[in-house]
Amino acid sequence: MGPTGTRVRNAAIELFAERGFHGTGIRDLAERAGLSSATLYHYMGTKEDLLVSIMTTSLRRLLTAGERLTADGDPLARITALVELHVLTHAVRRLETRVVDDEMRSLTPANRATVVALRDRYEHLWQDAIDTGCATGAFHVRAPRVARLALLEMCGGIARWYTPDGPIPLEQLALRYAEMALGVLGAAGPPPELAVDSVRRTRALIDEIWLPD
Repeated sequence: MGPTGTRVRNAAIELFAERGFHGTGIRDLAERAGLSSATLYHYMGTKEDLLVSIMTTSLRRLLTAGERLTADGDPLARITALVELHVLTHAVRRLETRVVDDEMRSLTPANRATVVALRDRYEHLWQDAIDTGCATGAFHVRAPRVARLALLEMCGGIARWYTPDGPIPLEQLALRYAEMALGVLGAAGPPPELAVDSVRRTRALIDEIWLPD
């Protein structure tokens, strides 16, 4: 994607997050991107095409990062890594992740099926770690599926309130969220020592995967 295409994409992310997909017009997008409406169509196709591109690109990157972080390790390490990933992406890419989380309802059925399939593959990483932990005795939770949904909602919510100049550094927030997640899952034994180094490795991976932006 060239600089103009990136400008269009970033304008769409900002406007969809601020006003919603249906509240954003073509003229709004063109004005925010600094283009004419005719030029804009060259870079975006339809407005829904642009939304689908934003959502699928974001989810593929999230899935790639999740797969790399959970390729090895016990269920506790995998869940910790996934929590750190979800918190960090929703904090540093908060407008983009809000669009992905909020605008599924705006898609036509065929496009929704494509996006949901990607989301489900990512959420399967969480469910597999939770289910494995329950099977091995690492976790004790009565409703593993509900636990997954609760954790995703909890971690994703940071996109709605986090600011870089807040009182708690993002690295510490990610660690606190990981501790809470292990509590929700009823992790067996004493709580592990969670290290800032793991959060920094996860942040470096995010920066690497999102580098094209």
